Amino acid sequence: MTETSTSKIQAQLRILLQLTNTEAQVAQVRTAQARTDAVRRELTENGQNAEERARLISTAIRELGGYQDVVTPAMGRIAALVKTPLEQIEPLSEALLQDLQLEHQLLDRARYLLVLAKAADLPRITALAERLIEAHSATVDWLTTVLAEEALGGPAALAPTPLQRVANVATRAAVLPNRLAVQSVNRSVHTVQRTAEQARTRIADLGGKAAGLAGGAREVLTSGRNASLERAERVARRGGDRRTAEAVHETRTETGALRADELPIKGYDNLTTSAAVAQIKKLTEVEDVRAIMAYEEAHKGRSGVASAAQTRIAAIAKDVAGV
Repeated sequence: MTETSTSKIQAQLRILLQLTNTEAQVAQVRTAQARTDAVRRELTENGQNAEERARLISTAIRELGGYQDVVTPAMGRIAALVKTPLEQIEPLSEALLQDLQLEHQLLDRARYLLVLAKAADLPRITALAERLIEAHSATVDWLTTVLAEEALGGPAALAPTPLQRVANVATRAAVLPNRLAVQSVNRSVHTVQRTAEQARTRIADLGGKAAGLAGGAREVLTSGRNASLERAERVARRGGDRRTAEAVHETRTETGALRADELPIKGYDNLTTSAAVAQIKKLTEVEDVRAIMAYEEAHKGRSGVASAAQTRIAAIAKDVAGV
């Protein structure tokens, strides 16, 4: 093994170490955005695995005669800490695309390291490179699936932060081809809500003075919102405004405001957890699974059912993305 090949391998290992520390830090941030407990456990495990890979890379550097590097790991963590607040002004999809870019770079460098290690006849570095390739290939597939979920309308395995929700809405509004459609929705909803608005405002004011709404008051507000949206959709359909009606119906679906008899699974309210999971596995359209998941989160809150719905969406997204 020549000195040049050793230097090349050490250089790649140091870059991989920095990127892996960034990856571990990002995993911690993403864990807080997990939509279900199953996804949260998976992300927690991913973060722990990234930290383990960083330790293995550091060991490999020392075995090749490299010195202890305390700067490179810190740079990786700092890069993630800088990335996190900046991505809050972007839609979730943009943040995930940046995560995917990071994983692709890690994967490509691991493949390059594998060739270098084989050429230098270093079995331990070869084994390390193969482990890195396997890990990053799996993460690339996972992120590709999450992006596909988001592209299909979600809900994705990761939920946007409040600021990212604002960015998502702003982005959609900016590219909406017909602003008149938005105005039409606003007018319809405003019309049917006008008579109830003052009452809800007074309830909210009283709740604020009492340091927050009680559960019963929140339920009343939610019921009022749901009823208003349903009336808005009915008014639009009666007036022949199909576009507005569909937009309001989509809003009702996303907020879990559909009635049980509007759900794609008949008799859903009467199903046990196991029966609901079995029916969800039969759904083939993302829109149908999304409607069930939103309704479940808004009305029942059964974590097992929510996880099953998320798993089904992931399966559909994988098929569409070809993962």
